[in-house]
Amino acid sequence: MTNTVMLQEQNTMPGFTSKDSYQLLWNMAKMFSETTLIPESFRKNVGNCAIAINMAQRLKADPLMVMQNLYVVYGNPSWSSKFLISVFNQCGKYTSIKYKYVGDKNTDDYGCIAYTTEIATGDKIEGPLVTIGLAKAEGWFAKKGSKWQTIPDLMLRYRAAAWLIRTTAPELSMGLQTQEEIYDTHEKDITEEAKPVQEIKEKMASKTLEMPKQEPKSEVLEKINKIEAKPKETVQTKSARKEEPKKVKIEQPAFDEQEDDDEQPPF
Repeated sequence: MTNTVMLQEQNTMPGFTSKDSYQLLWNMAKMFSETTLIPESFRKNVGNCAIAINMAQRLKADPLMVMQNLYVVYGNPSWSSKFLISVFNQCGKYTSIKYKYVGDKNTDDYGCIAYTTEIATGDKIEGPLVTIGLAKAEGWFAKKGSKWQTIPDLMLRYRAAAWLIRTTAPELSMGLQTQEEIYDTHEKDITEEAKPVQEIKEKMASKTLEMPKQEPKSEVLEKINKIEAKPKETVQTKSARKEEPKKVKIEQPAFDEQEDDDEQPPF
């Protein structure tokens, strides 16, 4: 009985399959979150550490190595290119990645192709061609602070390897882009969104608002007293003024002078 329990404890792996595996995952994540050897995005964050441990199990890699090579760029998790290449080379299904350059150096046609060989079949597999002209067309080359201008050969290898892995063994990248890809593809959009905000701040900083001058308290009280001192017309006065009768001119009838003489008494 004791041997059976010990065997079950040894087979328990950190994960979400059972209560014991979840408790083991939580304990490991809590331990990692308290160390300073991991990136800042994992420190004091047990949930992030638990997810990184789960990803390490799926990749059959060391959890600490996964945390040290998993970056958050513009709010998106991403791998470092060198880590993704190492995972591919050690997966056991393919030979190590090789590179082939094409075109003339210092021209837009200069590029790189990453290729490998499938061990089970012996078939050679090539990834998409990446050139300097492609980097310029996509806006990666001219971006401020871009490494394409200073170390183009390394950037060509990183991008060619990432595209080979994504098209050949996408399960290894888990749907995540590399750190360099996110810098190249997302920075332009975020800069355009932040530009109007920056312009508004600059315009607001260049203009000064003039506040209306407040009148002295004594002058305000004097105006209030004047308003209260004015006689107020009552409703009756106004109505009486409106209902004042109009004068009508009545004309007296004209009498005949002869008839008046006849009606006078005789003397």
